[in-house]
Amino acid sequence: MAAHVLVFPCPAQGHINCMLHFAAGLLDAGLHVTFLHTDHNWRRLGLAAVKAEADSPRLRFLSVTDGLPDDNPRTAGDLVALVESMMTTTRVAYRALLTSLRAGAPRDDGFPPVTCVVADGMLPFAIDVAEELGVPALAFRTASACSFLAYLSVPKLVELGEVPVPAGADLDAPVRGVPGMEGFLRRRDLPSFCRGHDESGDLHPMLRIIAEFSAHSCNARALILNTTASLERSALAHIAPHMRDVFAIGPLHAMFQEPAAGGALWREDDGCTAWLDSQTDGTVVYVSLGSLAIISVEEFTEFLSGLVGAGHPFLWVLRPDMVGASQNAVLQDAIKAAGRGKARVVEWAPQRDVLRHRAVGCFLTHAGWNSTLESVTEGVPTVCWPFFVDQQTNSRFMGAVWGTGLDMKDVCERAVVERMVREAMESVELRRSAQALAQQVRRDIAQGGSSANEFKRLVGFINELSISTRCSTPSPDKE
Repeated sequence: MAAHVLVFPCPAQGHINCMLHFAAGLLDAGLHVTFLHTDHNWRRLGLAAVKAEADSPRLRFLSVTDGLPDDNPRTAGDLVALVESMMTTTRVAYRALLTSLRAGAPRDDGFPPVTCVVADGMLPFAIDVAEELGVPALAFRTASACSFLAYLSVPKLVELGEVPVPAGADLDAPVRGVPGMEGFLRRRDLPSFCRGHDESGDLHPMLRIIAEFSAHSCNARALILNTTASLERSALAHIAPHMRDVFAIGPLHAMFQEPAAGGALWREDDGCTAWLDSQTDGTVVYVSLGSLAIISVEEFTEFLSGLVGAGHPFLWVLRPDMVGASQNAVLQDAIKAAGRGKARVVEWAPQRDVLRHRAVGCFLTHAGWNSTLESVTEGVPTVCWPFFVDQQTNSRFMGAVWGTGLDMKDVCERAVVERMVREAMESVELRRSAQALAQQVRRDIAQGGSSANEFKRLVGFINELSISTRCSTPSPDKE
């Protein structure tokens, strides 16, 4: 009986993307996969997920409630509400579903019982419930190892008085307490929620939650990270003693092709590829701040003025919900008018195709981990404007550790945008560093490379766990 893994991502686009590639790797290895969405995202996906299922007989999609009403916007500002709802309402629905899918439960779906769970580390209840039901569970963190280590270090940072960072503090002051990063980490490079959020001086609620969830990963059978040793060797070494096992298996997007259209919550505008085809090699600035970032109209204006001032054609991903309460069509018209024929604006883009396109010269990014890995893999220099969570730490690594980008955090002024975009487009040194790192990452994912070997080890680990599950799980009527 084949191993059958239930993969359960946090219901955000970046988490879904990453764990879909992971699921594709499991399918390539001959395993069965049940990919668990929330009901809300399942409805957004529509027929796309059905098509992805049809393309692979060992893949299926199921869903559970996230506990929020369907008209809830589920924005970055409402993360605490989503987490609390999933920890209660989703936990109950997930337990019922997993009980029906594990060994001993009656079934007529053609799938073997679930023998292992790989759950997003931001859903610790999914790990606890699985183990309670006799199904071994692994934690998967979709963020960088360096930011995960920062979250693991929060108790130490609090003890040292480094966190929370008080309002008005010198953000360029060095930070003690995150092992291996003492030489370059500043207060402004800590995850965003490390900064004091009110006058009380208390920790931000989301920092408490993420730090707690990060520490919880030590309870899982293993921790999986979408990274590679050549990028984050030091962070991985400092994480390993806290976990039962660690697998560094990325960048997954470069290793496995995700199931077709199985997880895109926004419709990609393929027309931007034809527009790129009409541009000269290395002349286009690609701008995308990810799936969650929200900017003000003032910030939008500064970005637009800086991009126009830089003088290069640009492709800008502008989500309908991205700029406050403004009318998206009005903003798109403003970009087109200011760009004078040198600008293209889309609501969502096929980012990996864009980054590998010959016309793209640099990437103005929020420094989310998926975007970071995609730019690194393609050797594209970056200008980083991090929004929240791990992005502040990622941007510091691109700017100060790897030398592949420019860190523009905490500044949104047209003159700075213009200067940094020009430098990223014209710097021979940046491009050389970006391309050298890309070559190393490609060696990691090639046969015999560190990530390829770690993925093989992980598949073997899952198969061993699955064998033990089949031998030991009692049937429901005997419990």
